[in-house]
Amino acid sequence: MVFSSLEFLFLFFPAALVLYYIIPRGKLKLRNFSLLVTSLVFYAWGEPVYVFLMIFSILIDYIYGYLVVKYKALGFMRKAKAALIASVCTNLAVLGFFKYYGFFISNLRRIPGLEQLPLIELALPIGISFYTFQTMSYTIDIYRSDAALQKNIVSFGTYVAFFPALIAGPIVRYKDIDHMLRERHENVALFASGVRTFLAGLGKKVFIANVAGEMWGAYLSVPADGRTVIGSWIGISCYALQIYFDFSGYSDMAIGLGKMFGFRFLENFNYPYIAKSVTDFWRRWHMSLSSWFRENVYFPLGGNRGSSLKTYRNLLLVWLLTGFWHGASWNFVLWGLYYFILLVLEKTFLLKWTEKLPNALRHVYLLVLVLFGWLLFVFEDFSDGTVYLQSMFGIGAKAFVSQADIYDFTRNILFFGAAALAATPLPKKYFYNRYEKSPPLRYAAMAGGILIFVCAVAYLVDSAFNPFLYFRF
Repeated sequence: MVFSSLEFLFLFFPAALVLYYIIPRGKLKLRNFSLLVTSLVFYAWGEPVYVFLMIFSILIDYIYGYLVVKYKALGFMRKAKAALIASVCTNLAVLGFFKYYGFFISNLRRIPGLEQLPLIELALPIGISFYTFQTMSYTIDIYRSDAALQKNIVSFGTYVAFFPALIAGPIVRYKDIDHMLRERHENVALFASGVRTFLAGLGKKVFIANVAGEMWGAYLSVPADGRTVIGSWIGISCYALQIYFDFSGYSDMAIGLGKMFGFRFLENFNYPYIAKSVTDFWRRWHMSLSSWFRENVYFPLGGNRGSSLKTYRNLLLVWLLTGFWHGASWNFVLWGLYYFILLVLEKTFLLKWTEKLPNALRHVYLLVLVLFGWLLFVFEDFSDGTVYLQSMFGIGAKAFVSQADIYDFTRNILFFGAAALAATPLPKKYFYNRYEKSPPLRYAAMAGGILIFVCAVAYLVDSAFNPFLYFRF
């Protein structure tokens, strides 16, 4: 079940909301219990078997967390560290088996003598990469004394399984939500803010991501010898719009839903397409994942405190893991390596050169590199990706531009303009941030929210195209 589905909007979410708010305000543990139950139902809706895997993750990390704190209190730091390592290894073993078993076995079977290794087709549990990182952050945070032990297993289960962030993040670190599980104050203003954030995300998803996705599918379906240079660039640009508005829209919906239940999640995107360098882009894109790897991999390895060689080694490991986190395929590993190389180049000399360029050229530099990155990301078959890349530079292309390209671009010019504007902070700066200070804007926001909801529902009723790209991760 996705947030932008009729089942969620008209069945599951209203029921979850009513169940939560019929419980008296002072009964926080009961409210957490209601969230745990509804979250498990939400997950079991699409994957009834794998809900037991999630329950296993909740139990195992609850126990390991208890052991970590117990041993630390007794002064047995080696045992506490062993419990932490056992927790991390258990989580990674579960993630590795379900997500990467087929990848490793398929590659090993290419080695002579290993052709008979058993290959089991496993369905990937939805959201396992996200909630596994969340459960690991619990034991890591309490080992570092960044958060207190959660003695109530229901509250801990609520943290792991909370349905707004369950499927696709943002990755919520335990230390950021610990106090909210113990004490939070829902109010009308926070709820209204959640509704606005949710509707903004719904609009991104339905009106921009879905439309861009259909356009990308149309360009991708053109035979290689029928593609044009301009058409190929437009096509991959559509994918760039789809993945950004799809993922950021879903994150906005998750953040909005969290607010409606009294939780405040950190932002996951900060307008990455307005960046002027790759370094800046990755400070803005999927910030919860970048933060997780920075705090739990990069810094523990030494960060940039050692020699340049050690710093590059740490960066390489982080980016290989970042790529591999996204999927069990070599193209994701290559995608991570691609960004590692770009970041190293910027760190050594490229950033100093580009900073001397006009802002417009720096922006074009970033967007072109990001588009090449999305080519690596979207094509799991290297040969297909290479052919598409060649068509972008006229190799094997039918023509530079066609009448169909001109017609399609002209017909959708308002859409591209709206998408480009939505990828900047201007709408939020001139509307959302002034909402509380202007009664006319409040009324306009209400009307706009109702319009977004009605039009989104009409679209969802009429269209079968409503994918979510990060479900696969």
